[in-house]
Formats: sequence, structure tokens, C-alpha cells
Amino acid sequence: MNADKVSVQSYAKTPVIEGVKIVEVKRFQGQDGTFEDLLRVNEGGALELFPDIKVRQINRSRLLPGSIKAWHLHYAQEDVWYIPPEDHMILGLWDLRSASATKDLRMKVVMGNGVAKLVVVPRGVAHGVVNASHRPGTIFYVVNNQFNPADPDERRLAWDALGAGFWEIEKG
Repeated sequence: MNADKVSVQSYAKTPVIEGVKIVEVKRFQGQDGTFEDLLRVNEGGALELFPDIKVRQINRSRLLPGSIKAWHLHYAQEDVWYIPPEDHMILGLWDLRSASATKDLRMKVVMGNGVAKLVVVPRGVAHGVVNASHRPGTIFYVVNNQFNPADPDERRLAWDALGAGFWEIEKG
């Protein structure tokens, strides 16, 4: 074997897009199943974990195996994403904010795959997801702006705007 073909995997912390928050949800297991305390809402309608986000709508989406749902961009709302631990998806994030310290930074966040997480997607950060599982998967997302079909805050970029390879599972 050639020494120049040997590499070392990096375990360094990857950079995080400014304003993105990733919180692992405590999962309680019992003989009868599991329980997750996902989100608590205060008296004013704001999320206790993310007090800048006031709940205005809760959405659910199903994604077929191998499907890619990307890229989406909002200018007037933040999203809080949750994918059940029984599913396996990869959330893609791309900072398109011109004034951001992390402008053009791209991230992939493994969602589900045995772990429960909440991810805050700030306005101006393009986001999408690929279902890496061989079965349909579910996405729940809480938003702080109600969808208005007459004036949608839903901008789109082509799913392959960063190249089709962005959505492939890294091998190695």
C-alpha cells in the first residue's frame, strides 16, 4: 500500500454557521418505550430553549427514501427542525447572509439516526434535507411566521446549487 493513500480522519469540531443552534434532546427510555421533552413554550408563546422564537406555526413533512428537499430560504422567519431518532436524514445549511461572519459557510447536520436533536435555522440561511434512509421519514418544524400563500416567505434555489455531490453521503 502506498503511504500517500493513507489519511487520518479529523475529529476536530466543525465550524458552525452564525445563529445556528443545535441542541440534543434528552431521550428517556423505559420498558414501555421512550419519551422526549421536545419544546416548552412560555406564557408569551416563545420557546424556552430559544426565547427569540415565538411559535406561529408547527409543520410536518414526509420525505420518501433518497429524496432531496432543497434549497429553501426565508427572509422573515426562523425554523426549528426536529427529525425523529427512528429516521435518518442529513440537514444541509448554507449561509447566504451578506453581513454574516460565516457568509457562504456550508454545514451538514446528521438528524435522527438514533439521536433526537433540535436545530435552529436562522433567516437568510438556505436549508434543505436528504432522506438517507431506505424508508419514508418525517420532519417536524416550528416556525415563527405563519405561511401566507398570497405572499410566501419561501424562496428557492436549485437542489444542486452546490453541486449534486453535496447531498451524497461521505464515504470513508
